[in-house]
Amino acid sequence: MSEQVVAVGTPARGWFARSVANAGAVNERDNGSWDLTSKVPELALGFWVIKIAATTLGETGGDALSMSLNVGYLVSTLIFFGLFLVVVIAQIRARRFHPFLYWAVIIGTTLAGTTLADFADRSLGIGYPGGTTLLLTLVLISLAVWKLSVGTVSVNNITTPKAEMFYWLTILFSNTLGTALGDWTSEGTGFGGGVFLFLGLIAVIAALYFFTKISRTLLFWAAFILTRPLGATMGDLLTKPHTDGGLNLSRFVSSGVIAVFMVICILLFPQRAGTHPGQDERA
Repeated sequence: MSEQVVAVGTPARGWFARSVANAGAVNERDNGSWDLTSKVPELALGFWVIKIAATTLGETGGDALSMSLNVGYLVSTLIFFGLFLVVVIAQIRARRFHPFLYWAVIIGTTLAGTTLADFADRSLGIGYPGGTTLLLTLVLISLAVWKLSVGTVSVNNITTPKAEMFYWLTILFSNTLGTALGDWTSEGTGFGGGVFLFLGLIAVIAALYFFTKISRTLLFWAAFILTRPLGATMGDLLTKPHTDGGLNLSRFVSSGVIAVFMVICILLFPQRAGTHPGQDERA
């Protein structure tokens, strides 16, 4: 069995090649075994900008189907969950990091998360506190089982199908949790207040990252969860009626503009896999 190591800095041609270059220490085995290369993008500024846009798109797109088209929360959730399954299976089966595929899965989790959270909060009658508690419990259970099964929940170790399945399951739960948390918070702060509240909390996480030695894995998941209610409140701020404190923009137009913005960001921001801050941490 032969093994070839492709080092960081492999020459690339074109924007797509650049996005998968510099993957770092990629092990290619002729017998078809899984490549030990990270399939998530580096956690640079571009990652967080695109993540917030994706969460906002999930809110406007989810509401467009469930509310504007009157499909309902349950049917919308089934539709978006089916979409999520298609793209996440393609992502897990892929042998390399593909930025558009990766972000398609993220969008799938935010769309399904929006309608699923609304279904839990409203249709099941458990309210925002009940929905938030239920979903937080699911996130914690997912992380605990992931830790016990794989040995780490660090995003620097998403190199096997098993770890990647836990990664996406946790993201699905966290994006659903963020929707419920955002909706719950907006009841007291309003949409504009919610946006500033979650921006402030994310700024605190950033300060902890730069000025403390708190676990980078813990800070990542805290920031990842908080970007979802930020996106949810931003989406509601854009599309809710003036009487509810929103700007009353079209959900469909807003979703289209945000989608175009995401595509531009994916093309402009470097999309490299396998180079993460604190990459030696095992958490």
